[in-house]
Amino acid sequence: MTSRTPETTGRARAGGPPSPFGSLREQLLDAAAAFADAPADLSGILAGLVDDVDRALREELEIFPVCHHSPASALAMVRRLREKQPKVIYLELCEDLRPLLTELRNCRLPVAVQAFATDIEGFPKTWAPLSVVAPITEASAEYQAISYALETPGVELILVDRSTDHVFQWKSEEEPQEDDGAQEPKEEAGLHGDAVGVEIGDLRPRFAELEEHLLHHGKVRHWSEWWDQYVEQPLSGADYDTYRQVMVLIGSLFRSLSRDADRLAMDEDRERYMWTRMREHLAASGADPADCLYVCGAFHAASRVEQFGVRSTATYEISPRTDTKWLYGLIPSSHSAIEVQFGLASGSVSIAAATWAKSLTRSKLTPFQLAGQKGARKRPAKLPAPVPQEEVADRLTGFLSRPPVLDELDQAELLGWSVDIVRLARRNGYLASTADAIAVFETSILLAGMRNRARPTPYDFQDAAVTCIEKDVVPGRRDVRRLCEILLGGDRVGEVGYDALPPLARNVYDRLAPLGLDLEKRTIQRALLDLNASPELVPCSDLLWMLRYLLPSEAVRPIMGERRLGERSIQESWDLSFGKYQRSIIELGYEGVTIEQVLEQRLRRSVWDEKATAAVALAAVEDAVLFLSSRRFADELGARAVELLKSERSVDDAPEVLRRIRRLMAYYRANEPELPAWCEEFATSGYAHYCTLLPTAFVADDTGVRQVAAMLGFLFSMESLALALGCDRAQLELAVKQSHPEAPAKVALLWAARHQLGLLPVAELRSRVDELLANPLVVPSFPHYIMGFVQAMEPAPALTGFVVEVITKAFGRLPDNVLLPWLPKLITTLRDQAAELMPVLVREAGRTFPGSLAAVDAWVPPWTARPARASLAGPGPVASGPVTALLIGHPVVTDAVAGLLGCEGEWRAPSAGVSAGSPEVNALLAQHPQSALAVAGLLT
Repeated sequence: MTSRTPETTGRARAGGPPSPFGSLREQLLDAAAAFADAPADLSGILAGLVDDVDRALREELEIFPVCHHSPASALAMVRRLREKQPKVIYLELCEDLRPLLTELRNCRLPVAVQAFATDIEGFPKTWAPLSVVAPITEASAEYQAISYALETPGVELILVDRSTDHVFQWKSEEEPQEDDGAQEPKEEAGLHGDAVGVEIGDLRPRFAELEEHLLHHGKVRHWSEWWDQYVEQPLSGADYDTYRQVMVLIGSLFRSLSRDADRLAMDEDRERYMWTRMREHLAASGADPADCLYVCGAFHAASRVEQFGVRSTATYEISPRTDTKWLYGLIPSSHSAIEVQFGLASGSVSIAAATWAKSLTRSKLTPFQLAGQKGARKRPAKLPAPVPQEEVADRLTGFLSRPPVLDELDQAELLGWSVDIVRLARRNGYLASTADAIAVFETSILLAGMRNRARPTPYDFQDAAVTCIEKDVVPGRRDVRRLCEILLGGDRVGEVGYDALPPLARNVYDRLAPLGLDLEKRTIQRALLDLNASPELVPCSDLLWMLRYLLPSEAVRPIMGERRLGERSIQESWDLSFGKYQRSIIELGYEGVTIEQVLEQRLRRSVWDEKATAAVALAAVEDAVLFLSSRRFADELGARAVELLKSERSVDDAPEVLRRIRRLMAYYRANEPELPAWCEEFATSGYAHYCTLLPTAFVADDTGVRQVAAMLGFLFSMESLALALGCDRAQLELAVKQSHPEAPAKVALLWAARHQLGLLPVAELRSRVDELLANPLVVPSFPHYIMGFVQAMEPAPALTGFVVEVITKAFGRLPDNVLLPWLPKLITTLRDQAAELMPVLVREAGRTFPGSLAAVDAWVPPWTARPARASLAGPGPVASGPVTALLIGHPVVTDAVAGLLGCEGEWRAPSAGVSAGSPEVNALLAQHPQSALAVAGLLT
């Protein structure tokens, strides 16, 4: 907190003309001596306030103090510009935003001037991207000054605040702003994103106790309501001198009671920056300070830095900008976005806009506006003759000593509000009636009286409507407070015109013109594309899929149609909402000239990021094939995927790697004469890489069974290609033999891998499972074994039937006291860890089990040993012949097949005395020799 003593302020005035505020100073000092516990401290503060006002008004360069989005400031600005008609306007706004201001004529307000940077130098990389916005509304003093300067010949507009680069150079000194009341989520509240907001005139106490005191005694809920009642309304009809002195006084008060030393130091640096820039311009241009106007926040108007004033000789060295490449443009804004970003109460900017329109009608003032601007009425720009400035006189004493002039109750206006809010509430599902309109009317007057107001404000009306209409629940999407905001002006949303868009955004609109839609509308529009009947729409489809990838999901949403590797839709349907997400399209223009360039840059940036993995690179390859159709670029990304796979020490992304490389190889095999070189290298490198990591992954606690299954799936599915390219199968066999897991799921997975390698027959695998089910100590953990077998279907799909067998045996053999507590655990385990494999398991079960209920009783599981059929006459003789002689002479093959099928039997010798030929067969061949002769001819 800073303070001044009467002695120091007296010395500051020595040698100058007498101050017009001497009487006010004496009154304040007498009051401090009479009422304060520490008169010296309070008298220093009060005298300092008067000195700040005196100093600001004595400055040769006229200072115009403003508050951001204040109708009173805008009205005073209109009056002062018509009276003074300055030749130069210095505006507190980032100096590098000046070229954008001329583009405001192509927009519908509110919009925000934006500076954006993705390639940053001199700042931490974690800050990227950098974004600064300065929102502009029609009911703001800065817009009136901009319109006057751009539409009046011979007037120069100079922005003097720190550059956007310096905003982030000084960012460590800034503190986040506090919220003004509870902010309810709105659909347009995020138009500014995470951008840093720059505003003119941040007037809010930086002394929490002072703000709490003002809100309590003012009988208001939040700061915006206090400002509207005690500053906006009294100053809206005040003369210019009164407005100017009161605003500087308020800025000085908040400055004197500020407890945020870091933020105050940053504000002082901004003031040094601005005064230095203004003196440089005056020296270079030779302009007369009497013909200039300095528009700044009231907080900065009460500046006490040594560089204050055009006659100051104090110097200030401005640090150079960094090498960051800044891009500039306009983005749409909204009242709710401004409220959220700058901590204003919900609905306060909409109420300010309504107050501005009402004040213009009442005062019959013609505001300044840019020619050709969308959504604005055409008004004449004629200026009267300038009025000479009068001598500074004390207007503060009279303003502070007399009670505020209260507006009389406007019954017609309040009655119209009450009737309209009831009508709007009924449309939104409320059971409101004429009695509620009367109650709202009377309650508004009652609340205004309790708060010492003769005329109910919009805030009183809001409270009365909520009290009388809103009951226990909100029937629709909007509550009564939101309905009041809509009634009093609504959440106006701005729009950037076509001519003010960056080249990329204009290119998007031009390329989508064949769709025949008005893409500037904020409503959702349906686009229907028949690509067979209208092949000229194929480029539009390609562009929409790229925009789907780059923009938020709700901006471009496919309703029908999809795009996958090797597949193209013949008909597509899209929901487009470009008007609502215009900001996102504009910011794409900061990254490149065309959509294809932006997409390529993003894909390249993603694979070269320090956190990139092989799965990320494969996804980028897939996107490059889908959207860009560039073989060269896809090969470049694929080579990067190989590098990333070789350097990985974790197998967390193994399932994603397996899924994507399978899909890519299937696409290349179907559409290319041969696999790309990077695919072959990926297969060989991945084979060696996963063989090396397999023993460790089997025993590592932080590696899940799904990851190990994916590794085995990669090794077995890529085995033929890897072996053809020179890999050794012994490496895989050694890796499996060196694996010794202890977790049940991984043990089952190891058994499946050994079976796939031919090291574990099905009969032995079945016997091991039977042993597990017979062991009561293992039964509680049997679901984990099942999970291992289910995951084994990825590397060994031939085991699907065996997995059905295992689950069926578990349900058939486990007792109810074990099965019922165990069943929920099995279901949740299957759902969480094997959801993608369940369809395969269900199809196999459908093929295994009988299809009708009647066949269940007679059904014998295929894995159950069937009883041998009893022969009535005992074992019959075995016919002799060439087939019998062949089988008996080479029994190895038959024995192997019988062992694989689980069949048992013994060999029998052929019967003696049986002739090799059969009389019936001989007679048949002798009677019909044609067939035998034809076969003999084919064989010879």
